[in-house]
Amino acid sequence: MNQANPSPWQRLDTLMWSNRLDRLPRWQRRLVWLARLVYALYRDATQGYLSLQAMSLVYTTLLSLVPLLAVSFSVLTAFGAHNALEPLLLHLMEPLGDQAPEIVGSIIGFVDNTRVGVLGSVGLAVLVYTVVSMIQKIEQVLNNTWRVEESRPFAQRVSQYLSILLIGPVLIVTILGLSTAARHTAVVESMLAVEPFGTLIDAGGNLVPFFLITFTFAFIYSFVPNARVNFYSALIGALTAGTLWQTVGWLFAHFMVSSTKYTAIYSSLAILILFMFWLYIAWLIVLIGASIAFYHQHPEYLSSRSRDLRLSNRLRERLALLVAGHIARNFLLGTKAWNTAGLAAALGLPKTNIRRSLHLLEREGFLLRTADEPPCFIPATALDNTPVKSLLDAVRCFEERESGCRVAVADRGIQEVERRIDTAIGQALGKMTLRELAATLDDPSGSAAKGAAEQTDQAASG
Repeated sequence: MNQANPSPWQRLDTLMWSNRLDRLPRWQRRLVWLARLVYALYRDATQGYLSLQAMSLVYTTLLSLVPLLAVSFSVLTAFGAHNALEPLLLHLMEPLGDQAPEIVGSIIGFVDNTRVGVLGSVGLAVLVYTVVSMIQKIEQVLNNTWRVEESRPFAQRVSQYLSILLIGPVLIVTILGLSTAARHTAVVESMLAVEPFGTLIDAGGNLVPFFLITFTFAFIYSFVPNARVNFYSALIGALTAGTLWQTVGWLFAHFMVSSTKYTAIYSSLAILILFMFWLYIAWLIVLIGASIAFYHQHPEYLSSRSRDLRLSNRLRERLALLVAGHIARNFLLGTKAWNTAGLAAALGLPKTNIRRSLHLLEREGFLLRTADEPPCFIPATALDNTPVKSLLDAVRCFEERESGCRVAVADRGIQEVERRIDTAIGQALGKMTLRELAATLDDPSGSAAKGAAEQTDQAASG
C-alpha cells in the first residue's frame, strides 16, 4: 500500500497510538482518550481479564451469599431493621422478573434456617470466615484491576472487612429509610399535589435506587482495592456502572419475559441458571466500572495496545537508565526523592513498568527504599563509585542465576560474540559514573524527558 496516501484506518490508528495525550488539542484529547478506553475495555473483556474474573466471583457469591446475608440479618436485627433485607434483595433481583420473589423467598428461607445464635463458636467462626473470604476474593480481583501486587496485612484486612460487614448493611438500610421517610413528610406530601413539583419528586424517587447502587459502587471502588483511589475517578466508574446496571437490568427483565423456552428445556433448573447468569452480568458490570475508574486515574495505561506495556531489552535498559538517572539527579540537587507514582507521571509510563525497574535496581544494590509512605528511592552507593556499565550489566543479566535456563550456557562462538559486545559497551561508556549520567539529564517535566518517554511509548506500542 502506498505510504504517501494512508488509508482512513491507518490515519485513525496513528491518531490513537502515536501521540501523547498532552500533545493533542483538548477536544482531540478527550476523543482519543475515550477511543482508547473503549478499546481497552473491549480488549480486557475479549481476552478474558474481565469475564474470567466475573465467573470466579459468581462461584464465590454462590458459596458465600447465604452466610453473608445471615451476618447482615443478625446486624440488622440488632438495630431492629431486619425487615428491610427482603425488599433490598427484591430490588437487586428485579431484573429476574416474576422469578425474583421465588428466588428471594428461597434465599430468605436459607437465611432463616442459619441461626447465628445457635451455631456455636466453631460454626460462627466458619460463617465469618466464609464471608471474609468472599470480600477477600473481591479485593484480589480489584487489586488485579488496579495492578496491585501486594494485599493488605492480615490484621488490617480482617478489621476492615468486619467494619464493612457491620456498617455496610446499616448504612444502606438507613439511606433507604431516610428516602422513604422524607417522601412521607408533610412538606413533601403538600408539594406532591402541586405541579410540576409532584412529577419532579416522583422522578427523583425513581432515581433513588440508581443513586444507591452508584453510591455502593463508589464505596467499593474507593475502599476495597489496596491502592489510593481518587474519589472522582471512583465516582466516574460508579456512575457508568450504575447506568449500565439500570439499563442492562431493564433489558434482562425483558429477556426474562420471553424465557419460557428455557423453562421448557431446563425445567426447575431454569431459575437457578438465570440467577447465575444475572450474577455473572452483575459482576461484569462491577468490574467494567472498576476498570473505567482505574483508566481514568491512570491514563498512562492507555498508551499501549496491550494491557501491560511490554518493553524490549533495549527499552528495558533505557528505562533503567532513566529511573536511576533521575533518582540520582534529585539526590544531587537535594530535592524530594522520587516515588513510583511520581516517576510514572513524569515519564508518562505505567506504574507497573516503573515498579519493575525500581525492583530490579533495588535488588541489585543500586537503590534504597525510604521509610516514607509511599516509599521513595535514593541511591544506595556513592554516585562517583557507581559505573553506568555495572548498572547496564545488572539490567542485562537480571534473574539469570535464578532461572537456571540451559541457554545461559553458550558455546565458545557465542561467548566470543558476547565478549565483543561487552567490550564495545565498556569502551563506549568508559568510566562514566551515575553522577555524570545524572548531570546530563533534563528536568523530567521538560521536553527532553517527555520526548524520551514518548519514544519509549511509541516503540513499545508499535
